[in-house]
Amino acid sequence: MRPAAGSGDASDAMTDEPILICYDGSAGAVRAIEVAATLLGRRDAVVLDVGPALTPAESIAAMSSVVPGGAFEDLNAAAARDRSDQGTEIARSSGFAAEPRGMVAAPTWEGIADVAQEIDASVIVIGSRGLTGVRELVEGSLSHQVAEHAGRPVLIVPPPHDER
Repeated sequence: MRPAAGSGDASDAMTDEPILICYDGSAGAVRAIEVAATLLGRRDAVVLDVGPALTPAESIAAMSSVVPGGAFEDLNAAAARDRSDQGTEIARSSGFAAEPRGMVAAPTWEGIADVAQEIDASVIVIGSRGLTGVRELVEGSLSHQVAEHAGRPVLIVPPPHDER
């Protein structure tokens, strides 16, 4: 039996099972990385940003014959890669052996679940905005969708109590 991570002995060595860290550039995503480092210890990680293929504004512009078909999707994929690079630096400074992954997918939770399956993530780490009630119904909860559909453990890190 392997010792628990973070116990201060040989268990501080990285484990074989990577974790998947969802990162979108928000303060909640940074907090999720920091909490995961405290709870899970040093380990391999993939830092993922899943951008939309098209934002609502881009979908309107894409109907124009002036805009090339995949231009927005290419821009959004590049932006997702840039954000995952930023998140990877934060994860590395928190002690993870992290690699970036940026992509576009719709729905977002499906892209996250697919990558988790691909890398056989032991856990998915995701921040939460702490929405409740009508706001959660209207805006949705990515963290809840991931937890419902991923088929593996999900660590949902809420905002600090004073920010709810």
